[in-house]
Amino acid sequence: MNEEEIKEKVIEVIKTIFDPELPVNIFELGLIYKVEVNKGGNVFVLMTLTAPGCPAAQSLPLEVDEKVRAVEGVSDVLVTVTWDPPWNKSMMSEVAQLELGFM
Repeated sequence: MNEEEIKEKVIEVIKTIFDPELPVNIFELGLIYKVEVNKGGNVFVLMTLTAPGCPAAQSLPLEVDEKVRAVEGVSDVLVTVTWDPPWNKSMMSEVAQLELGFM
């Protein structure tokens, strides 16, 4: 499996992770800023949370790490949480905005 195929599978699995306060997956919410896969199957995920005081601040990055680690072809995972740029509603996909009634 090449890096692009692994990246697609990683994004698929990230789409199964939901913010506990919103009925939308974290990818559609725009919480995932970057997914990179190198030739060795190492995956880097740069993500944010909806707010610094988010109750899922501990659990969401761990869930991303665990689920991405289980993807075939992944050898290691680094999940980094950033607050720059801060998340806002405009980062959501149209699907998420429709789901949450913002459109």
